[in-house]
Amino acid sequence: MKIQIGNATMCQGEALATLKTLDDCSVDAVLTDPPYCTGGLTVGQRQQAPSKKYQSSAAQKKFADFPGDNRDQRSFITWATLWLSEAYRVAKPGAPIMMFTDWRQLPAMTDALQAGGWLWRNIVIWDKPTARPSKGEFKKQCEFVLVGSKGKLAPATDRCLPGVFRHSIVSGTKRKHLTEKPVPLLRDLLQITPEGGTILDPFAGSATTAQACLETGRHFIGMELSNTYFEVACTRLKDLAGWTI
Repeated sequence: MKIQIGNATMCQGEALATLKTLDDCSVDAVLTDPPYCTGGLTVGQRQQAPSKKYQSSAAQKKFADFPGDNRDQRSFITWATLWLSEAYRVAKPGAPIMMFTDWRQLPAMTDALQAGGWLWRNIVIWDKPTARPSKGEFKKQCEFVLVGSKGKLAPATDRCLPGVFRHSIVSGTKRKHLTEKPVPLLRDLLQITPEGGTILDPFAGSATTAQACLETGRHFIGMELSNTYFEVACTRLKDLAGWTI
């Protein structure tokens, strides 16, 4: 299923299969938050449902689970390499890619990024001041954004941008997804993409990247496998566009 809502296109389907339907060299950048397949230190912990891994039992609001978050390490790297290769094909020469990951999967994702053909350029830090404390340990206060490009980067700005962005986790009634990223953070990341360009997100979730794109005058192509989150994403986009739902 494909729905056009203003400057946003939402496709319902699995990322790898849906990416194969896009034309070569058709998007200006990739900004995405794929499943981490982590959430624990043991195999048993990592194979739990996302709702068990990524929110506390005392959470005020429960969110729907999403598929694809229980791969083991070898299958995760293979799968990530496959969709990253397709994203590489779809991206224009010089296009940047930005991809979220956590400390557990950082080595695996840097391997998959390069195996998919991308030039690995940098790691940007998302500093989460409201992250849960760990008694007797260092707080797990950051997530990572891997930055790459399809060949030599085609600069979209002449500004010198920071490598650390500090934004609180989305909470309360504003939160629409288990692992939702803050829209202001996504707007910060979009600064290295061309204004008016088309941004691809193969794991659109609740369409936070789409919102950041539309608020900054960019076009968006998103894909989401979960029926529940596809509907959440479309509702968000219709609200932004002022459509009657």
